[in-house]
Amino acid sequence: MLYRDMVSLKDTQFRRLVGVTRPVFTKMVSVVTEYKQGKRRHKTKGRPAKLTIYDQILLMLMYFREYRTFFHVGSSFGVSEAQAHRITIDIERILIQSKLFHLPGRKKLLELGAEIEIVVVDASESPIERPKEGQRQYYSGKKKDIR
Repeated sequence: MLYRDMVSLKDTQFRRLVGVTRPVFTKMVSVVTEYKQGKRRHKTKGRPAKLTIYDQILLMLMYFREYRTFFHVGSSFGVSEAQAHRITIDIERILIQSKLFHLPGRKKLLELGAEIEIVVVDASESPIERPKEGQRQYYSGKKKDIR
C-alpha cells in the first residue's frame, strides 16, 4: 500500500496502520527531504527513485511496525528485497542523525524522576561480528562433542 492510498484515511486509522501520527510522519518527510536535497550534487545523474520519499518512509515504518521480511515488504511496495533493505537502513540512518527522533537515555529518564509506563524492545536485525583475520588461533576445525 503506497502513501497515495493512505491520504484518504482518518488520522486514527493512519496511526493504527503506520504506528506514528500524521504530524510525526510529515516531520520525518521534511527531515529526509532536507537531507537528500542537501546531499544531491548532480541533479540529472542516476536513475530516478522508484519510490517517493513518502513511500520510502512508509516502507521503513511498515517494516518496523509489522516486522515482516524484506522480501514481503519489498513485494508490497514493488521493489526487490535488497532495495527494501537499503531503503530501510538509509532512512533509519538519516532519522537517527537528525536527533529529532531520539529517545532520551536511561540516565536522563532517571534524573527526571519519571515513572516508566512503556518498555520498548529493539528487535531489529544486528550483524554478528566475526573475526576477519586471526581466526585460526581460536578455531582448530574440530567439532566438539558436548554430552
